[in-house]
Amino acid sequence: MRRPRAVNPRPEGRGSSRYPVDRRSFLLSVAATGGGLALGFNVPSGERGVRAAVNAREITAWVVIEPDDTVIVRIARSEMGQGSFTGLSMLVAEELECDWSKVRAEFAAPEDNIRRSRIWGDMATGGSRAIRGSQEYLRQAGATAREMLIAAAAARWNVAAGECTAANSLITHVPSGRRVRFGAVAADAAKLVPPTTVTLKEPKDWKLIGTPRNRLEIAEKVTGKPIFATDVRLPNMLHAAILQSPVFRGTATTVDETAARAIRGVRHVIKLGDAVAVVADSWWPAKKAADALKVAWDEGENSQVSSDSVKALLREGLSATDAVVGRKDGDIEAGLRAAAKLVQAEYYAPFLNHATLEPQTCTAHVTANKVEIWVPTQNGEASLRAAAQAAEMPLETVVVHKMMCGGAFGRRGVPQDFVRQAVMIAKQVGQPVKLLWTREQDMQHGYYRPVAMAKLTAGLDASGKPLAWHVRLAGQSILVSLMPSRLKNGQDLEFLSGFTEEMVYEVPNYLADYAMRNTHVPVGFWRSVNHSQNAFFRESFIDELAHAAGRDPYDYRRKLLTNSPKHLAVLDAAAKRAGWGRPTPQGVFRGIAIQQAYGSICAQVVEASVGADSEVPVHRVVAAIDPGHVVNPRTVEMQIEGSIAYALTAALYGEITLRDGRVEQSNFHDYEMLRLADMPKVESVIVPSGGFWGGIGEPATPPLAPALCNAIFAATGKRIRALPIKNQNLKQV
Repeated sequence: MRRPRAVNPRPEGRGSSRYPVDRRSFLLSVAATGGGLALGFNVPSGERGVRAAVNAREITAWVVIEPDDTVIVRIARSEMGQGSFTGLSMLVAEELECDWSKVRAEFAAPEDNIRRSRIWGDMATGGSRAIRGSQEYLRQAGATAREMLIAAAAARWNVAAGECTAANSLITHVPSGRRVRFGAVAADAAKLVPPTTVTLKEPKDWKLIGTPRNRLEIAEKVTGKPIFATDVRLPNMLHAAILQSPVFRGTATTVDETAARAIRGVRHVIKLGDAVAVVADSWWPAKKAADALKVAWDEGENSQVSSDSVKALLREGLSATDAVVGRKDGDIEAGLRAAAKLVQAEYYAPFLNHATLEPQTCTAHVTANKVEIWVPTQNGEASLRAAAQAAEMPLETVVVHKMMCGGAFGRRGVPQDFVRQAVMIAKQVGQPVKLLWTREQDMQHGYYRPVAMAKLTAGLDASGKPLAWHVRLAGQSILVSLMPSRLKNGQDLEFLSGFTEEMVYEVPNYLADYAMRNTHVPVGFWRSVNHSQNAFFRESFIDELAHAAGRDPYDYRRKLLTNSPKHLAVLDAAAKRAGWGRPTPQGVFRGIAIQQAYGSICAQVVEASVGADSEVPVHRVVAAIDPGHVVNPRTVEMQIEGSIAYALTAALYGEITLRDGRVEQSNFHDYEMLRLADMPKVESVIVPSGGFWGGIGEPATPPLAPALCNAIFAATGKRIRALPIKNQNLKQV
């Protein structure tokens, strides 16, 4: 069957329209006694019998309605504390016209998605795509279910469906005033052929979307009801701890198990090439035994790598001739020659760990014909495929139990290394096994935020306006190892995020290029990915230009954003709320920054002071954001606050350093976290302009570091060009 084309989001400025849905896809996706809606996805004809056996009240693949009017919304994305359960359910409920108090959410099973020809589509949760990548078909799913419920009620009353309306989980026949509950007609509605078109509401008619709502899963989390992956308990389950090569890409040559085997409760010692696992009756004996192993490692040439050698590699890239161009406007050389003043600076951002509260973990059970895993994952299908590959069994034999994540930030998406390890161990053991990494293993065997350097050169005219700007980046590519299909002619242009299409400052002669310099250190997607370094580089440097021009940094940005009204509106909103231009308390200074990332625009003003011993108390952060449309303002505020806590931790303390090819940090004593007492007051200003759907989980992370460093410059006159701030001498002289 030809795969139907997914419906594109509504173009900005269009009014209400009818969204055609291929009738054949509908017919194939609706079960005789419980249909599944397939919008933009191919569904096999055998789906009819499958869904009839699963749930007779499945109105669409996303919506199940119980006789008591409970609405169950199936969620394909992961819930990692970011509010996906609630926001995605609100999209469905808005069009469904159900009673929000009766809505519940549950994960759609990855194996069902494979079996049903990916009826739920993309299950990956990253890149702030959960809502912006799902909103169209989820609203359509709600509207389709609503029309099917109305049709079932109309048939019961023998009236025209056009005479009926739905609201608050009730269907009303307008002329007679008769009413019926959703739950009373759900089974009949599930038997119907869905409509070929549905009409989605105009934003002005939304009643639920845009209103603050408590998250659906929070009450259960507070009372300890949800089971996180660390909490999984199975009959006959064993526990595994792991010891991995201290140097990335190293392999175990010999393993002395004597001391480990002497510990009571130890059952197995399993060699995995670059790691050795110990399996025991409980986790603590497994951990003690792993510590007692005497392993000789072949560390290879990478044992000579250090933070200094990595910096030297990157610095060489800043002047190399092999850089790939990401964006070029005008004539950069002519612009620099014509400048009245040149400004140049070099910036550095280190490797960073994700430092999830819950270390990497997975429980696996492998039998002759089935693989079952319990896993906190950002991508259920990726976990399924990793398990199948590790067990060397077909995809259809794998069952994935998606658990709530104890933090993720990009670590639990790809590469699923902890899933593969758990399955390989369980396959050899023949019993359920829960693998739980120690904090030390988690800290020293991550997929880190890439290290990066930037050389920025700008030429200003006599009035201080930039005539030319050249940015050269050097750093390690995530895509090379994790997603090579996204490379363009072998190059990773995503490393330039924030310096290509998101670069909206008006500069007539502009060049952004990148010299890829890869190391043996595994790198991965970290909250806001390359925006996290590049916003620091760009927004710190624009402050340098403002200072060189003798201009206020806020006003300087305003003059360069006159052709970008949405950016200007967000910048103005942050400055206005912060009181930019008004006096601050004694010893408190302000910095400002703005960045567009994942479809949203975020500006921040940081108020900070600098102590006599270089400590940097941050007192207040004002964050303004335009994500286009807002589903749940309460979640937006929470995401902004969480992003700022995460970004502030990284700016102040975060760095992964190398010695002898090894990560030096091992736990939170040397990879410090922000303390509760040090968290600043955060004020969120939501300025949705409508017409588009931006992300929320990551856009508030990038502006924090440059805004803070700009505040430090205002306080001390010292530029922070290398993170973290803890390494800088800011003592007053």
